[in-house]
Amino acid sequence: MSKRVQIVLNKDVSKLGKSGDVVDVARGYARNYLIPHGIALRATPGILKQVEIRKEKERQRLLEEKRQAEARKTALETIGRFTIRKQVGEGEAIFGTVTDREVAEVILETTAQEVDRRGITLPEISRLGFYNAEIKLHPEVTATVEIQVAAL
Repeated sequence: MSKRVQIVLNKDVSKLGKSGDVVDVARGYARNYLIPHGIALRATPGILKQVEIRKEKERQRLLEEKRQAEARKTALETIGRFTIRKQVGEGEAIFGTVTDREVAEVILETTAQEVDRRGITLPEISRLGFYNAEIKLHPEVTATVEIQVAAL
C-alpha cells in the first residue's frame, strides 16, 4: 500500500509548492493537516482538469501582458527622444540631477503612458546632452529611449 498521495495545493506552502501545484505528499500529512485545514484537495480527475484549465488561463493572461508590454515598447521607441529641461550653471553643468520620477513624468506628458519609475534605469546625468534610459515594462520587455537634457 502506497504511503504517498497526490494533492492539489490551494495555498502556497513553503518547501512544498505554490497554489495550483500538484504534489506528492505523505498520506498522513495530507489526511491530518493539509486537507482538513483547506490547504489542499485530493487530486481527482475533475480537480486535475480544473487545474489545467486554470493554468492555461494564467498562461494566456501572461502572454497578453507581454504582448501589451511589447506594444508599449514599440510606442516609446517610435517617439525615441524625450526632453527634460533643467537649470544650467557653468560649463553646461545642471543643477541637481535628472531623476527617474522626472523621466516618468515627461513620458506621461508626451505619450499619456504611465511608466513605473522604479523600472527606469538612468546613467549618472550631471550635464546637458543626450543619454539613454532603459525602461522595464515587463520582466522580459525593456525599452530604450533617449533623454535629452536641455537648458531651461
